[in-house]
Amino acid sequence: MGLLVWIMTAIALWHFTVFLPDRFWAGIVGAFLGAVVGAVVIGIVLHAGTIPGQDETDLLTALEAVPGAAAGMAVVWLAGVRGERDLAHR
Repeated sequence: MGLLVWIMTAIALWHFTVFLPDRFWAGIVGAFLGAVVGAVVIGIVLHAGTIPGQDETDLLTALEAVPGAAAGMAVVWLAGVRGERDLAHR
């Protein structure tokens, strides 16, 4: 259940990328993947390699996904900006 919460939180945050210039690597799909993968990885790291079950899932579980989703989207953003810069120098 914790995995579902992390993914849904990442998707909710991903919706705000519509306000940013599209410089993500692989576009909006790259931003989506970055948010989801980042949220899941950070969530698993915070829980020492386990995924919380239904009884262990609460509001804090959703908040744990926020830094991971933001970090994942930041990595994809930086990869996209770097790719644009490399293309400009060719």
